[in-house]
Amino acid sequence: MLSTTLFHIGPYKICFWNLVFLTLIFLVAAILRRLVHRMLKRYVKTAQINLEGRQLAWLKLLSQSVYLLAIYVAVLSFKFNNQNVTFKKFLTYKFIDLGAIKIDFADLLIIVSVFFGARILVNLSKLYIGRKFKRNTNYDPASEYVYIQIAKYVIYVFSILFCFQLLRIDLVIILTSSVGLLVGIGLGLQDVFKDMIGGVVLLVEGNLRVGDIVEIQGSSKSSQKSSDAIVAKILKISVRTTQIQTREGNVLIIPNTRLTQEQIENWSHGSELTRFKINVTVDFGSDTEIIKRLLIQAAMAHPKVKKNHPVFVSLADFGENGLGLELIFWADHSWDIDIYKSEIRFEIDRLFREYNINIPYPHRTIKQI
Repeated sequence: MLSTTLFHIGPYKICFWNLVFLTLIFLVAAILRRLVHRMLKRYVKTAQINLEGRQLAWLKLLSQSVYLLAIYVAVLSFKFNNQNVTFKKFLTYKFIDLGAIKIDFADLLIIVSVFFGARILVNLSKLYIGRKFKRNTNYDPASEYVYIQIAKYVIYVFSILFCFQLLRIDLVIILTSSVGLLVGIGLGLQDVFKDMIGGVVLLVEGNLRVGDIVEIQGSSKSSQKSSDAIVAKILKISVRTTQIQTREGNVLIIPNTRLTQEQIENWSHGSELTRFKINVTVDFGSDTEIIKRLLIQAAMAHPKVKKNHPVFVSLADFGENGLGLELIFWADHSWDIDIYKSEIRFEIDRLFREYNINIPYPHRTIKQI
């Protein structure tokens, strides 16, 4: 009963015992892989060997090679109920035969090997690029990230093209025979393609990089800053999307076209110093000289305000409810600038209460007819 054929994999008949053997083989392989990796790490630690990035990559590859042996043993286990089928016949069996496209298990193993090699090559390129950049005195992790991403995309694209070449698949025939389908897919996924092109532009241009602090405007149609502008830090730039972290600690995933088509203010690429202002309204008839001195005193008391740059007060407007004043000072364009401005406002409020200076509120006079 347990030896009854359940289904076929290529030329092999699969029964219940085959499934048991496969489960046991890969379970043992997983345990053996962990043991080998642990033994190698223990040996390295005991021998006090200092491994670099490339050696660590090869150590990981050596421990994962156990799965290659497991695949070979798994195929041999099929001889339990397939005595006349050899390993060579299994590799040459065409499990996909569509005329121009013929794929056997050997081709499948080659494809897996190509992408496995591509992954190793990506890791080695990360180590190589990282070492080159870290040798530079002006080390820039954002530039390093851009080069690593470009190298990764190039390696995987060439791996895909190489697999098509190994499988003897003519891309020209596939593209020409599916023009209508591709046009429909293109129309349906045009936004996705825009985001992908935007991702390439972001990585190549380098105007926005990982770690930059940016202010994203809510609308690209107006040059004025909108109330829903977002100040965020760029965490990761992918092919289609970008991950940003807001001041509240929330991680947002936004399409790349928002960063390439809308108005973006990059705080990290501008001048380190920026002029800020705090608006204050006081009663008509107040002593503006005293108020001016108190505002400057409040700004100068804050440690983040640049003392070697001018701090001054301007009379901005004769408002509807009072005199509109602007406290102008210089500080670093920091992630925490809103906190600094709030602390200065607290100091202004304390000084105004100490000197009995009132901040007016709107007055309305209702006349009875």
